[in-house]
This record gives sequence, C-alpha cells and structure tokens, in this order.
Amino acid sequence: MDSNENSKLIKTGAAEMGFSYCGISRAEFLEDEAPRLEKWLKRNMCGDMLYMADHFDLRLDPRRYMPGAKSVVSLLYNYYQPLSQKEDAAYKISTYAYGMDYHRVIKKKLNKLIEHIRTNIGDVEARSCVDTAPVMEKALAARSGLGWVGKNSSLIVKNSGSFYFLAELLLDIELEYDQPATDHCGTCRRCIDACPTGAIVEPFVVDACRCISYLTIELKADMPEEMKGTYTDWIFGCDACQDICPFNRFSTPHQEPAFEPPPDIFEMTADNWRKLTPRRFEELFQGSAVKRAKHEGLMRNIRFLNP
Repeated sequence: MDSNENSKLIKTGAAEMGFSYCGISRAEFLEDEAPRLEKWLKRNMCGDMLYMADHFDLRLDPRRYMPGAKSVVSLLYNYYQPLSQKEDAAYKISTYAYGMDYHRVIKKKLNKLIEHIRTNIGDVEARSCVDTAPVMEKALAARSGLGWVGKNSSLIVKNSGSFYFLAELLLDIELEYDQPATDHCGTCRRCIDACPTGAIVEPFVVDACRCISYLTIELKADMPEEMKGTYTDWIFGCDACQDICPFNRFSTPHQEPAFEPPPDIFEMTADNWRKLTPRRFEELFQGSAVKRAKHEGLMRNIRFLNP
C-alpha cells in the first residue's frame, strides 16, 4: 500500500480504538516552538517542573526521541464529563481525573493501534507517547491539523472544544501529512480574564507558578502565601480556563467506561472533603490520577483553602 492508503488504515484503526481525532504530521524540527520554549524556561515559568528543561533538543525534534522516525500520528481522546458536584460549596477536582488514570487507558489503546499497524502494513518501528514523553504534544497536534493551541495553552478543536487527552505514535514510515490547523481565538480573552490566579500572563503564555493545576498537583512544597484567597474551590487541577472557553459549548460526553467517576463523588459536600480519611481516599480514587497527590497532598490543598 502507498502512504495515502496507509494513512487511511491508521486513521480507521484509531477510530476503532475510540480515538475522537487522528492527524498526521512529518517528524521534523519544530522551528517555531524552539524560541518559545527557551523564552518560557528562561522566565522561570516552569516552577519546580525542572524536567521541562531536560532533553530540550528531544522535545523540539521527534527524530531525536526516536531515531528513524518519519511520521507523527497525533490522537485525541475525549474525556468530557458534564456532571459536577451538587453542592455549590463543595471542592472540585479537574474533569480529567474523575475516572481511571488516562495514562493506563490510552497506553493500552496505543499498543493495540501499533498491533493494527504492524498486522496490516508490516514491520513498522513505533514508539507511543502519552503525556510523559519529552515531545511537544500540542504543537504536534496542531501541525497535524487537529486543532490550535489557544491562549490558555490548551489544544482547541474548532467544533468540539478542548476536553481531550493527547497521545502520539512515532513511526518510521512515510505517510500522507495533514495541513496544520489555523488559530480561531481571535480577540477573545475569556480564559485570560477567568483565570483566578492570573496564570495566563499574556495570550498563549501560562506561568505554571501561578497555575492552580501546578499548585495542587505538581508543587510538593508549601503552597505560596501570595496565592491565598485567589481561589476557593479547586483541590486537584483546575478547569476554569476550559469551562469559560466558547468552543467548549460544543463538547459532548465521553463514551469511555474507564473514565466514569465513582458513583458518589458528586455527592461529596465540603464537610465530607474536609473529613476525608485515608481509607475513604483510597476507595474514591483507586486507579485515579488523583492518587498522584496522595491523601496528604489533597488534604494540604483543602487546608490551604480552609485553614
């Protein structure tokens, strides 16, 4: 089969695995991203995420991460959940963390997609990436035509919003490449104005040191006092900039059973959260990304809001 037929086969396989979108770009140096990443790091906006400076060259060129790579298959997997806590005063966790840890779920699907490719195309060298690999997922997805990187630094799909997990396959075969997506944020600044902590310091630039997601998940030290009172409800992650984005009015509920939340998570009151025991924490978040924070981390986040 030629590159066009192979591309169609891969996209068909991706759809069968449950991926919402699949786009393909050439594996090459991300020239436009290099100065942006370097400037962001020099402004110390990565906080304690020092790993962002590691493997700088790898992040900017997929061929360095997988020698011989010729194509990048970018994939999006829907995780939108329209339900939320019933009590207005209850604390909130980011939508992406309601169900099973997405790394596990999507990695399995990528492995199946690789099997599909090798069965139908041949002995293809492949490497899968789900969030933790040193590749610039959003830039690659934009280059493959799936969406554009918005002012809040999320990848936005024009007709269905931004509640998607990103994943990639690096392949050592030539494929048919999609055209890059165009930016549709225009003059809108709703995400900038809605950010409780002012983390979107300018369009398309997020200071992680002020981002609630960073503070409640990545930061292991004490919460910075200057953030006290800037927000009142998020205890693991934050969806404020996504919730306000006009393109997310097109979001549709996911169809992935593994992402279904525990049945009583939305019944939790603020008092329930404050009295959460280690045992109850384990019951609620078995297999969830919330386990990254551990019980003590989650309680630290709650105490910061209500000392």
